[in-house]
Amino acid sequence: MIEPILLSAACIHTFDQKQLLTNASGFFFARDERLFLVTSRHVVIDEPSKHFPNLIEIELHTDPDNLTQSTGFSIPLYRDGKSIWRQGQDTAGDIDVAVIEIERSALPATTVYRAFTPEHLPRPQAKIEVGTSVLVVGFPLGFHDSLHHMPVVRHAVIASAFGLRFKGQGYFLTDARTHRGTSGAPVVMRLAQPNPQQLDLPWMLLGVHSARLDVGTRDLILDEALGLNCAWYADILLTLTES
Repeated sequence: MIEPILLSAACIHTFDQKQLLTNASGFFFARDERLFLVTSRHVVIDEPSKHFPNLIEIELHTDPDNLTQSTGFSIPLYRDGKSIWRQGQDTAGDIDVAVIEIERSALPATTVYRAFTPEHLPRPQAKIEVGTSVLVVGFPLGFHDSLHHMPVVRHAVIASAFGLRFKGQGYFLTDARTHRGTSGAPVVMRLAQPNPQQLDLPWMLLGVHSARLDVGTRDLILDEALGLNCAWYADILLTLTES
């Protein structure tokens, strides 16, 4: 049996026409009858680095009995000259999260995946303390089980007060070793007592991993990197997936 959390993540490749640009991470989020791919906004567009893909491709499992079987699924990022992803803003500016709706009817009939839902988001009364252990599920530097097309997980801990916007931004911090390619990965915590709606995927979705955090005054020779990361609060998905 494959742990369902490993089927929730998707490896993303970005393209400019047929030219491969980068790899990243993403995950599935379902709301009502609709299905979305979630990733970081800078995966689909990043003006400072002049990253302007027009297509992404994800890898899908196509046989529940043989996970070595997969297929590439292409998603254009523009339709009639307009971007198809949704992104958000708050009083502090852009939020580094993007969602793209996937037409379920376009997926292979035997596609195998797991999707988070609003039921997997933290409740206001949830006690998530600093130092809580979490996992980041993704594809660092594109690395994964290339035979079974599975992501890997990195262990992390909550490194700032969960529920507070760090420096007024819509994210919290994690302490973990991460790499390029992890952008867009889900940050999750195991549910000790899942409710019936969570049994298929017994994890709480806390955030969307964005990037490593650094200090501008750090001496690149004398000082090690902080090892801290930004994770945008996952409740932004409720806004981005509204009808």
